[in-house]
Amino acid sequence: MEQVKLRNQIEDKYKWDLTPMFASDEKWQEEFDALSAKLPMLDEYAGRLDCEENILACLKLSDELSASYGELYVYAYQRRDEDAGVAKYCAMCDKIDALGVKLGEKSAYITPELTALDGEFLLALSRKEEFADYDYQLCEIVRRKQHTLSAAEEKLLAGVGLFSDGFHDAFNMFDSLDVKFKPVRDEDGRRVEMSHGVYSKLLASSDRKVRKAAFNSMFAAYGDMLHTVGQLYAGNVKKDWFFARARKYPDCLTRAMSGENVPRIVYDNLIKSVHGGLKYLHGYMGWRAEKMGLAKLHMYDLHVPVVSEYKLSVSYEEACEIVKKALAPLGEEYLSHIREAMENRWIDVYENKGKRTGAYSWGTYRSHPYVLLNYNGTAHDVFTIAHELGHSMHSYYSDKNQPSSKAQYEIFVAEVASTVNEVLLLKYMLEHSRDEQEREYLLTYYLDMFRTTLFRQTQFAEFEEKAHALAEKDMPVTCDALNEEYLKINKLYYGKNVVSDKQIAWEWARIPHFYRSFYVYKYATGLTSAVSIARGILSGGEKEKEGYMKFLSAGGSMPPVEILKLAGVDLTTEVPFENAMREMADTLGLLKREK
Repeated sequence: MEQVKLRNQIEDKYKWDLTPMFASDEKWQEEFDALSAKLPMLDEYAGRLDCEENILACLKLSDELSASYGELYVYAYQRRDEDAGVAKYCAMCDKIDALGVKLGEKSAYITPELTALDGEFLLALSRKEEFADYDYQLCEIVRRKQHTLSAAEEKLLAGVGLFSDGFHDAFNMFDSLDVKFKPVRDEDGRRVEMSHGVYSKLLASSDRKVRKAAFNSMFAAYGDMLHTVGQLYAGNVKKDWFFARARKYPDCLTRAMSGENVPRIVYDNLIKSVHGGLKYLHGYMGWRAEKMGLAKLHMYDLHVPVVSEYKLSVSYEEACEIVKKALAPLGEEYLSHIREAMENRWIDVYENKGKRTGAYSWGTYRSHPYVLLNYNGTAHDVFTIAHELGHSMHSYYSDKNQPSSKAQYEIFVAEVASTVNEVLLLKYMLEHSRDEQEREYLLTYYLDMFRTTLFRQTQFAEFEEKAHALAEKDMPVTCDALNEEYLKINKLYYGKNVVSDKQIAWEWARIPHFYRSFYVYKYATGLTSAVSIARGILSGGEKEKEGYMKFLSAGGSMPPVEILKLAGVDLTTEVPFENAMREMADTLGLLKREK
């Protein structure tokens, strides 16, 4: 097994090209200086948002400065994500963070001053043609009136931003650069340097000793630093509770959902449906244990393909071809942008030392989206390509069809397009499976998608709510308390056919998404929505495809639940959740009938 490469050892064609944002670091500095000089322009409108002319001019200026800031921010962080050990890019991130705080302070008066205006006046403005770019923004200001503070208080909260993300940044540096894993032995007895990318590959090993060794190495690294990481996460939870109280919300979850204008019934529908469908997860775990010849599974047994005769290991180029064929039902125009991303260096493909772990799609209104991968050739990596390109296409179409003020979609709908692509890929691979072994493999992969995306992310969401409840009830947010809650939930979800190994109690300590609180449940609602959308697209209905393209193009122009309705999905009802559970039950039934 190869050692993790340095970045300069990777061919340029496998590295993203960030020069469309800035031709050089020097150009970045020039734009940074220019934006810094423009910030005082916002002062001209402070205290003067009392007439239509000033309101419109201020909103346009704010858009311009925000777009410039976005370019600077994304470039700096994506450079740092290439290799967190490069001090120059770490310093650039610090600089743009500080400038972002200044921008937030300079513009902090805008929402409070607009909020102070009569609601009917704001709604009337939203109906005027010249305010078309800001109609939804103005309506949202009216909706959030009771949670917006005075200008002085908003300025103070904006200043808190200088350090409130420190918990996330500190964890990211630890997780990307400082965490130390003990080396393990692979199937051939060779010493292997452990990393996040290598871990995912070793967990898919057919050798149980290798899987267990990788699991122990990974969790020991976090266990050794548990109290430090625990303090970081506890601080993040307490930060959330501070902002919830400051904005007069009863709890952190309500604040998070209200911020996106998503009704609580969606969360309740998700939890209810997942609890009701645990029998399918338990049934699948029982099938896996029997197939693997084990009395019970351990947590390190959940990722290995159970069809030992079939292994999917493909080159990056082969993976791209598969993804393009799978997404063909979305039409030639959609595919043309997929090809552009693959051929014109929108994608950073391989792992290197110091590179950020995981994968993401990210860009700005002025630039095309970019994709970060850590590609290793596994089935999961092929699906990750489709997933992240779904994000990219969502951003591409929203930016193309919406003004900058309405292009950014809420996180709530951010996982829908990505998961539609995953479902389409799975269905394509099932349809073109060559034999029973491959079909059985793909069916288990689909069930694992439900396990990891619907059940596991809901499990995480339940833990987040429990963790935040500790702070909300003035109880200590300690490692012991977090371990106890996590282990209890893990046992509930996986049932009697799985051993919840003692180390799994502190799995929370290695989940980066927990530092973006109440994000993960949206993966679950994303799969729930995607199942219904993909069914419509694959049925050949032009109406369904047209509705989906409207969804992709809507950006943040409407409440996210309403945007989903454009694609035929209403999460305020139980119907899409029932469809998702039925899909899992049907898939499990097909698997059990395979010979």
